[in-house]
Amino acid sequence: MLSIQASADPTDLAGTGFVRHLGAIRRFFMKRAPIAEVDDLVQDVAIRMHARRDGRPIDNIEGYLFQTAHSVLADRGRRAGSRCQSQHESLEDRHHPVEDRSPARVLEGKEQWTLLLAAIEELPDRSRQAFILHRFEEMQYAAIARHMGITVSAVEKHIMKAIRHLAAAIA
Repeated sequence: MLSIQASADPTDLAGTGFVRHLGAIRRFFMKRAPIAEVDDLVQDVAIRMHARRDGRPIDNIEGYLFQTAHSVLADRGRRAGSRCQSQHESLEDRHHPVEDRSPARVLEGKEQWTLLLAAIEELPDRSRQAFILHRFEEMQYAAIARHMGITVSAVEKHIMKAIRHLAAAIA
């Protein structure tokens, strides 16, 4: 939070004039901006007041402060609009989960792959051939049936047999 020393001059914007209206400026922003941005907006007003060092007296400090607050809010809105801020995606882990690639997980994957390959080798020749053509060569059942010279029903049975065998081997 911003700490400002009060001065004896009621027209001193960095002193009594600003501090006296600080609560009202905060309430002004709380009605018009997300609560997380209120402190930043109040600080922007304080920075603009501090930057105004021409020494000329201001007759209506309250009006000047609220006009400055309105300008700060408008400037922030223009910046957000020109940068299409509402269309940005935050870079939080829940939106972009990081995959855990620990050495233990890599080893477990290699072991499962070895088990799977061994189980494929254990399959009868026709079941293994049908399974490989379907899963690795991405052939349709009808194309496999033509290639192997068997019926589509026989292809389905071979692939089901292979899947059951592989599921049991991995489990």
